[in-house]
Amino acid sequence: MELRQLRYFVAIVDHGSLSRAARVLHIAQPALTQQIKQLEDELSAQLLHRSAQGVIATDAGKIFYEHAQAILKQVIDARSAVAQSTDKPTGTVALGIPQSVSGILALPLLTAMRARYPDISLQLTEELTGNLIEQLKTGRINLAVLFDDGQLGSFAVTPLAEEEMMFITRSGSQYATARRSVTFARAAKAKLILPGMQHGVRPRIESVARAAGIALENVIEISSVTIMKSAILADIGATILPVAPLLPEIKRGEMTAYSISGEKMSRTLALCASRNIPLTTAAAAVERLVLDVTDELCRSGAWLHARILARPEA
Repeated sequence: MELRQLRYFVAIVDHGSLSRAARVLHIAQPALTQQIKQLEDELSAQLLHRSAQGVIATDAGKIFYEHAQAILKQVIDARSAVAQSTDKPTGTVALGIPQSVSGILALPLLTAMRARYPDISLQLTEELTGNLIEQLKTGRINLAVLFDDGQLGSFAVTPLAEEEMMFITRSGSQYATARRSVTFARAAKAKLILPGMQHGVRPRIESVARAAGIALENVIEISSVTIMKSAILADIGATILPVAPLLPEIKRGEMTAYSISGEKMSRTLALCASRNIPLTTAAAAVERLVLDVTDELCRSGAWLHARILARPEA
């Protein structure tokens, strides 16, 4: 198996056509077809399905595609690590951020990147936590902001921040209360709009409910932050979340956030990297910058109801 075969295969899947991939790769189509045939023979699996509409990956091809992308990225990172200067890092760094954190962190991070490291190309990807974990394991991304639920032992973990989780309703909602705080038992009686179990906050909420002997029976499961906002504003239900993903609506007075009394409801965020794949100089620079930006957002109060977590000495 050769690197060029991986590049050829990825190009075919990306373009959905042998002829288009051949033109991009500047290789004759028969030669491209032969290389893919050799790859399939070596793997003893059909990787591509050819039809009149184009070329798509088979189930085996989809699995191989993910690994091929990760391998090619690591090759690029290795070359970049050798070539770049520690004084002026360059290269491409892929950072994954959960949907519920991107609204507060992404723009300040991009602004700081442009000012401090203009020669680094930062690729931000917004995903559910479970997807980010898989991408980090396979090397498709260099770093990821993840929810620390005690199951991150396979990664190099740096604590970022702890966010208070709150009961959030539409202002004037049927689920609203005159008090500034509610008990978890009171919040659990509302029709709750919560993300799916693959999302970092949901297992935490379920754990608190089990410990309190409370069954969450009126749950509407929505993992899209945009759809969740619309549902809350339509007063279909309330939610239990950190304020970060709903901060614009809270600041405009469209939603109201209530502290949850009697139970410690919070989530912990960590910046994670692979233990097996060394960070490039550029990725290490982005790692430091994420910590700096997070600290500034917490200190300034821009990241509402979040506090900086202690970190090990460097």
